[in-house]
Amino acid sequence: MKQYLKKVINGENLTVEEMKAATNYCFRDDVTESEISALLIALQAKGETADEIAGLVEVIRGKSSFHTSPIPDAIDNCGTGGDQSNSFNISTTSAFVMAGAGITVAKHGNRSISSKTGSADVLEHLGVSLSFSKEHVEEMLIENKIAFLFAPHVHEALKPFSIVRKNLGLPTIFNAIGPLTNPIELDTQLIGVYRKDLLPMIAASLKKLGRRRAVVVTGAGSMDEASLAGANDLIILENGELTPISLHPEEVGLPVYSNDSIRGGDSKENAEILMSVLKGKQGAYFDTVLLNAGLGIYTNGKAATIKDGINLARESILSGAALERLERLVDFSSKIPSEVY
Repeated sequence: MKQYLKKVINGENLTVEEMKAATNYCFRDDVTESEISALLIALQAKGETADEIAGLVEVIRGKSSFHTSPIPDAIDNCGTGGDQSNSFNISTTSAFVMAGAGITVAKHGNRSISSKTGSADVLEHLGVSLSFSKEHVEEMLIENKIAFLFAPHVHEALKPFSIVRKNLGLPTIFNAIGPLTNPIELDTQLIGVYRKDLLPMIAASLKKLGRRRAVVVTGAGSMDEASLAGANDLIILENGELTPISLHPEEVGLPVYSNDSIRGGDSKENAEILMSVLKGKQGAYFDTVLLNAGLGIYTNGKAATIKDGINLARESILSGAALERLERLVDFSSKIPSEVY
C-alpha cells in the first residue's frame, strides 16, 4: 500500500491496475483503518481520475455475489446524490416508467444519505423488498423488466470502507462511484451528477467500464437529475466518443418549472408523489419524470431522439404499464422472506 500512497501524495495518478491493487489491499484482513483512510484522503486531495475510478469500481463489482446471467440491454438510471435539492425520488419513479416502456432496468440504490429520502426508503414504504437474492433479481429483470438492488445488500464486502467513510465524515471517491458499482452487466447507463465539473470524468469512467452507450447529466440548478428549471448539461457516450450537449426542456416540448416545485419530503410523502405520477397526475412532478424517463429511454436506444423518448415515457404512464411494473414488484416482494437492512 505504501508505494501507492506515496505516489498519490506526490500528486501522481494511479493506473487502473495500480488502483485495483490498492483497492484489493483494502480488503485484506491485516489492513488498518488508517491505511484505508489515508488512501481515500490522498485521492480526494489530489483529485481522482477516470482510471482510478474504473479500477476501484472493477474491484468492488468483482466482490459482489450478485452477478447474474447476461441480461440483454440492461440499464440503470441511478444518480450520485449530493445536490441538496430535497427533490422527490425522480430516478426511482422514472425507472418504473422506463420499464413500462419495455426497457430492462436494474435499479441500484440506497437509503437516504444526502437527501431526505433515498430510493430504498421510498420503495420499502411502498412494499418493495430490500432483500432480493441474485435469483430474485434475475427473475424480476426477465419477467418484470425491473428489479431493485439495495446497495448494502449487494455489496456486503464493502463494510471496511463504510466504517472508514462514516468515521471520516468527509467527501471521498465513493461519493462519485455509487451508480457505477451496480453488479449487473449494464449495456447502457444514465447517471446524474450534481457537479458539472465531474461530467467528463464520470463519462470517461463509463467508457473505460465498457458501456455501449451512456448519458451523464447535470441538471439546471446543479441537480443530479435532468431539471425543468433551465438548461441541462449532458455528455453522451456513443461508439466510444464523448459528446457534450446542452438541453433545455422547451426544446423537447416540456414547460419550465422551478426546482422548488419538485421538492419532496419523507418516505411516505415521496411514495405518494411517486404513485400520483404513475397514475398520471399532471404537473411539475409528472413532467420532470417525463424528461428523465425519456432521457433514459433515449440512452438505452429504444428512442432515436430524446423527444421520442419522452413520448414513449408518457405512453408508459398513461397506459398503466409503468404502474403495473411497480405493482408486480410489490406482489413479488410479499412472497419472499424479508430481512432488515
